Amino acid sequence: MANTRNTAKHLLALAFAVLCLALPATVQAASPMLAAAGPTSIPIGALEFCKSRPVDCGANRKVVDAVRLDDKNWAQLLSVNTYFNDTIVPISDEDLYHVTEYWTYPAGYGDCEDIALAKRRELIADGWPASALLMSVVKQANGEGHAVLLVRTDRGDLVLDNQDGRINLWSDTPYHFVKRQSQTNASQWVDVLDDRPIIVATAGR
Repeated sequence: MANTRNTAKHLLALAFAVLCLALPATVQAASPMLAAAGPTSIPIGALEFCKSRPVDCGANRKVVDAVRLDDKNWAQLLSVNTYFNDTIVPISDEDLYHVTEYWTYPAGYGDCEDIALAKRRELIADGWPASALLMSVVKQANGEGHAVLLVRTDRGDLVLDNQDGRINLWSDTPYHFVKRQSQTNASQWVDVLDDRPIIVATAGR
């Protein structure tokens, strides 16, 4: 299974390297990072995840504020995002584990945070610094919570999302950002400053 995954990932990376020799204009343009505020509470699912997998949490040995984005690692982002979006079957924690919230690495099935965790682990294995790969909690237009992976780059904070195959700047997503992991310690979280107008979804034709 691992060999199949790696083969598929490498083929995707090669394809994207050919198709994406130049980064999109929206990514090339200078953009602000999503500003952090003070410390905040860790999501309960993340807290339990860190208790069960302490090796994946804790202080980061080296803190890289933002990764320099080039054609090679842009292709890596596209490859990893596409692979896990296509291969993990979305299913809620209620249906899969019979609990409200449970963060874990998916084995073929998982919800938004599980898929984001898998992307984070894969990118770390590819050489990305953990301090630039931040699990983030957002609120959707319908008021429901959602989790994405925020990737800090010199072109801005990018979002890897299982609900959108594109990789967008955080400010180009339809979400309101609530909190994210600290860059210095994966088991600590910080509030973020998202002062964009909130668009509320309404029912109707």
